[in-house]
Amino acid sequence: MTNNCGYTVWPGLLSGAGTAPLSTTGFALAQGASATVSAPASWSGRMWARTLCAEDAGGKFTCATGDCGSGALQCNGGGAAPPASLVEFTLDGSGGMDFFDVSLVDGYNLPMLVVPQGAAAATAAATACPAALKVTSAGAASSAVGGSAMACRSACEAFGSPEYCCSGAYGSPSTCRPSAYSQFFKSACPRAYSYAYDDSTSTFTCAAGTNYAITFCPSTTRLKSFFRTWQLTRFTAL
Repeated sequence: MTNNCGYTVWPGLLSGAGTAPLSTTGFALAQGASATVSAPASWSGRMWARTLCAEDAGGKFTCATGDCGSGALQCNGGGAAPPASLVEFTLDGSGGMDFFDVSLVDGYNLPMLVVPQGAAAATAAATACPAALKVTSAGAASSAVGGSAMACRSACEAFGSPEYCCSGAYGSPSTCRPSAYSQFFKSACPRAYSYAYDDSTSTFTCAAGTNYAITFCPSTTRLKSFFRTWQLTRFTAL
């Protein structure tokens, strides 16, 4: 993982159900710093970056975005509170392949780039946000006075309705269709999950044993370079 943001981020890591936790579940990553995290074969889980984190006088550790609720630097089995940009992995899965995606289903808090070693698979989260979904430092919608934009909620979290959450009568690919909000994310991030059933253009595979470089806040120049390479590279999308 490399932090290209102009500030410290605190990566969080959560193993999937039935999968043993990694040796670390959370740490600080200073501006410009890199860190390597090793995952065993057949590991599945998700990773994200927490932002604006601090410890209070009582020693409780909290973050403004992506907080995992553990009250500590290590997430210890806690997942990211939305909104948060996620990268999800299933290593050595079906057919001896790795499966991975970048997801904005739980909203967006910073851009991310995932590149398999020896290939070019680039996805990044949007830098803009529809007004109805924006989260500010005042903790309210963008129409509130004061506070700067920190993150972008998913329509599901913002409105809670089944058609946005793909639940109830909308709980299948045939009934839950892209909304105007998910299409906003999709237009900005064509290779990222924009809603729950966005599988066809957003889940990718590599041979098991591949290494992955995750960059938080990748440069625009680097993103453009990877997207150009993408057009020339045969890469499998499910």
